[in-house]
Amino acid sequence: MQLNHYNTNFQKRTFPITLVCDNITNAPNIGSLFRIADAFGVEKVIFCGGHIPFGRKMTKTSRATEKVVPYEIHESAISVISELKNNDYQIISLEITDKSTPIDSFKFSTEKPIALIIGDENFGVSETILKESHNTIHITMFGQNSSMNAVQATNIALYEITKQSL
Repeated sequence: MQLNHYNTNFQKRTFPITLVCDNITNAPNIGSLFRIADAFGVEKVIFCGGHIPFGRKMTKTSRATEKVVPYEIHESAISVISELKNNDYQIISLEITDKSTPIDSFKFSTEKPIALIIGDENFGVSETILKESHNTIHITMFGQNSSMNAVQATNIALYEITKQSL
């Protein structure tokens, strides 16, 4: 029998993870980020940037999870990251760089809360933010493409982080 919202036995849990979304401006992506934040027990989502669309397209994708996932909106990602650093968060950027670590070989801290930085859909995590990060991780890919949709990459990262925390 296929299970649904009413008969699953998943244990509700919140992990000390904050998603920092820098210039994620595609409404369906924002809705999807709410949905996966709820699914993976993310503590909070922080959207950074000038225009974060919270309209019908976002709510259609989120399936009302924006009502249960705590979130904030800030103009500047770098100021948010600075504040999280001051609060002893482990700042981890999800980006492919010449110094990034494959996510499957990275050991996530269980001692400190995690701030996972998700970059702009077109340009990724900026150099400024990469320099402020404690670590940069990437998802090993096997095709010709060197990038992945921000939401899909976040799904994979949250799966690995929460798997290591169980």
